Formats: sequence, C-alpha cells, structure tokens
Amino acid sequence: MTGAEVAVIVPCHNEERTIAAVVAGFRAALPGCDVVVVDNASTDATAERAAEAGAWVIFEPRPGKGNAVRRLFADVEAQCYVMVDGDATYDPAAAPVLVSKVLDEGIDMVVGNRVAGPGAAQAYRAGHRFGNAVLTWVFQRLFGLRVEDTLSGYRGFSRRFVKTFPSMASGFEIEAELNAHAASIGVTYDEVRTAYGARPEGSTSKLSTYRDGWRILRRNLRLFRDWKPLASFSVLALPWAVVTVLLLLPVIHDYVQTRLVPKFPSLIAAVGCFIVALTLVMAGAVLERTTRNRVEAVRLAYLSIPGPHRPGARPAPARPLEAPAPARSLRDADG
Repeated sequence: MTGAEVAVIVPCHNEERTIAAVVAGFRAALPGCDVVVVDNASTDATAERAAEAGAWVIFEPRPGKGNAVRRLFADVEAQCYVMVDGDATYDPAAAPVLVSKVLDEGIDMVVGNRVAGPGAAQAYRAGHRFGNAVLTWVFQRLFGLRVEDTLSGYRGFSRRFVKTFPSMASGFEIEAELNAHAASIGVTYDEVRTAYGARPEGSTSKLSTYRDGWRILRRNLRLFRDWKPLASFSVLALPWAVVTVLLLLPVIHDYVQTRLVPKFPSLIAAVGCFIVALTLVMAGAVLERTTRNRVEAVRLAYLSIPGPHRPGARPAPARPLEAPAPARSLRDADG
C-alpha cells in the first residue's frame, strides 16, 4: 500500500473526534506524504472521518495498539515512516524534522521527546509522567539506550528498521519492543523535542496508568531476558549460590574442627542449591548463543535493505525544533 516516499501511519481506536484533524495536520506538514490509518476495532466513525480527510484506511479487527502497528508495518511501503497516535496530542510541525533525520541523515529511529505544551497537564497526567520516568530509567539500565522518552508514540523510522522489526506485543508495550529492537541490532537513533498537548474535549485516553504500566514493565523484563539470557539467568542463579554458601559454611567449619560432617542434611541441601544455580547459568549460556544467532540473522536482514541515507540528494530542511543530541549508536553506548 502507498507509493509515497513518506508514509504517516496512525493506529486508531475510537478517535472519530480527532482523526480528521490529525490527517489534515500531517498532510499539510508533509506535502506529498501518504497518511494511512488503521481502524483498530473501532465502534465509532473513525474510519469514515479518516477517509473523508484523505487518508488510506485499513482495518485490524484484533484490539490493541501493538496489533495495529504490526499491521501497518506489514502492509505499508515507504522509505520513511512517521508513526503518530490519532488523538491530536502530537505536533505535526515536528514531522519534517523526523523525516529529515531519517532520509537526509540516515537515522533509523527518531523518537519524539514529549515536552509539555499548553494544557499538557491535563493530557500528560502526573501519574503518566512518573510512570514514564520510572519505565524509562528501567529501560536505560537494562538496554543502554540513551533515550529520555522511551514510551513516546511519535517516531520516525527507516524502511529497513520497519521491515526487520519482529513485533510480538499486542498493546501499549509496542514502544518497549521498538526500543529493544533498536538496542539489539545496534542501529543509529536520535531524539527530537516536540510539543505534547491536551486531548480535545470529548476525546478520552485508552491508557490505564497501572495496568498498562505493569504490562510495559513486564515486557521490558521479558525483552531483557530474551536479549541477554546469560545475564538474566545469572541473576536468577545468584540467590541459589548465596544459599549454597550459607549452607556450606557451617558444614565446612565443623569438618575442619572435627573431621566429621554432623550436619549432613545441610550438605545435601547445599549440593541441591548448587546444582540449581549451575543449571540456570548453563541454560543462560546456551540461550545466549541462540540469541546471538537470532540477532545476527536479524542484523543481516536489516543490512540487506538499502538505507535511507542519500548524501547530497537534497539540502536538509530548516529545523524549527531543537535536536538535543547528535545521532548515537548502540555500539557507542556499549563501548
């Protein structure tokens, strides 16, 4: 679907009040782009309003943002993708900056770092800001991805990033998977500050602070387990190793003093704990090799798709928004 160089992809569920403004705003900000809306099991007139505004509309009956994004990545063809929510909280004026970074600078993932705009206190509630800060800190510690707003739904992608993204999330955890994909294959990424505003009156958020926050945290931990299984299983083995040492110390002390083992059950328990710890570490080592093979296969698939960077093809457009830092690579972050 679509033959434009730039595609704006919009996952939507019951956004009939805002989707027309979103489509119009991005068509104005990116002349010549195609706007593709996924009607994600909506029960209102989202599809009709999007089509009337000039967007392509496709349907994804399985509810959940992850399912909608997976459908968009599979069906839409372009050199640059701009992903945005359909709630009219993101500023279309930032879109040319995202596109320029992808097409002119060769960045594979550009994240729109949300900065509070007028009325943003209503749109970006304190609970959401706190949860975003906590989950961002967790992700940075686990993956080393130096992004300040890991849960932003406003992003630019290259074609090779999109077409090698093995999405498994069904809901709002999709952003965590996008971050993990960037981290695992070591692509270039960047972050651009963008205004984040309040939802228009009558539009309601589908995000649950506690339920979706827990799902995102759980997804981050699972992604870390899948990406670095040796480290993950070693952490699980650590308590068993500690218990092994605590059980063995009095046994060894008695043996040194008496040349006897009066606490034989403690010795048996210590051996059992040691076996569990050793098994966990060995399982992690085997899975680590399997994971390396998988990452190498994804990296080769990524390299088989031509990159977006075209030096000298055209001058970069003026950048109305601040780009806080130069492009970075996970290879740099890992040292």
